[in-house]
Amino acid sequence: MDWGRPFRAAGNFASRAWRGTGWKAWVKRILVILFVLLIPAPIFSLLVFRFLPVPFTPQMVVGVLSGDAVRYSWRASWEISPTLGKAVIGSEDQNFCRHHGFDWIEIDRAIQSHERHPKRRLRGASTISQQTARSLFLVPVRSWARKGLEAYLTVLMEFLWPKERILTAYLNLVDWGHGNFGAEAAAQSYFGKSAASLTAAESARLAAILPNPDAWKAVHPGPYVSRRTGTLMSRMHEVNRDSLDWCVHQ
Repeated sequence: MDWGRPFRAAGNFASRAWRGTGWKAWVKRILVILFVLLIPAPIFSLLVFRFLPVPFTPQMVVGVLSGDAVRYSWRASWEISPTLGKAVIGSEDQNFCRHHGFDWIEIDRAIQSHERHPKRRLRGASTISQQTARSLFLVPVRSWARKGLEAYLTVLMEFLWPKERILTAYLNLVDWGHGNFGAEAAAQSYFGKSAASLTAAESARLAAILPNPDAWKAVHPGPYVSRRTGTLMSRMHEVNRDSLDWCVHQ
């Protein structure tokens, strides 16, 4: 079998599309660019970053260009306290090991809640997989187009990455507030220690501030974060008891 044939065919197609003048030629060029950005580019990136650390995210680039401080250090899964993964699963996505990217039960609950209270903003039901895909590829701008891209990228990520890699990437890329991206930066900034040394209580506190990390405090938390930390400590016990994180320890 000639394994290079598909690549040569794609190259010939791109070459033909790039030739010519006029509006038809420009339409072809735009379609080629969109094709590359939507299919080969994300697939190639996911295959590479399944094994290599992610160097930066679009949100980090936006922060740097805006003149904000950005602190980020990738850590392997064994360099992050397992209590943080349990806290995040308990807080953000208790069905992480059971779904394939989308928690339809939580989505249905969010829709029903919005129907009962239409004036309230639709509460989020994003899974860890969706949030990871969003962090890796997209800028933090709310729009239906971004949600559509996020769903597409989530499907690709779930197909190409094991759950353990998705959780590791999430813990490394998530915005923990004040320019701290990932577990290591957050642990160093808030507690003066490595991500590997986080205690269960510190992990629960970091998970507690994720919904609004720039406003809520991991150090000297207010009443709400303190209560939420206690709730997450209980949920971490449930994660252990019910093996809700079994997919990251295979």
